[in-house]
Amino acid sequence: MSKARSEPPRIQNRKARHDFEIVDTLEAGIALTGSEVKSLRAGQASLDGAYAHIRDGELYLVDANINPYERAAEMFQHKPKRVRKLLAKRTEIKKLLTKVTQKGFTLVPLSMYFNERGLVKVSLALATGKTHADKRQSLRARDDQREMNRAMRRR
Repeated sequence: MSKARSEPPRIQNRKARHDFEIVDTLEAGIALTGSEVKSLRAGQASLDGAYAHIRDGELYLVDANINPYERAAEMFQHKPKRVRKLLAKRTEIKKLLTKVTQKGFTLVPLSMYFNERGLVKVSLALATGKTHADKRQSLRARDDQREMNRAMRRR
């Protein structure tokens, strides 16, 4: 009899697609401690307000909150909002650096998840900020799409 393994939760940054216009995406690994991984498996993390930046040719995730794992000993605990190193190829980081130095571009994490090999990955987006009018326009387009779908279902 085999055990049914439940899928670990996927941590989403729900406000990212609302606040930013996504230009390009990138998948990167992340350097974590053991208690951070266990806390992620329990779904105890948040990407709200998090961003990535490049310093000294390396990629870092800033302001991502991973709650402390309550069953870990105090000496193995981690700081919830520490800066975490992201793992990507040097050529990808150089491409991102040239785009990020242009005015208006930023690196925003979209989600954090476990891949099929059990490694934690972060989906990053190269994005530009939306204005208030852009946000209203995308809300209107989404509402119009819903209305069209409802009308098609009624037929």
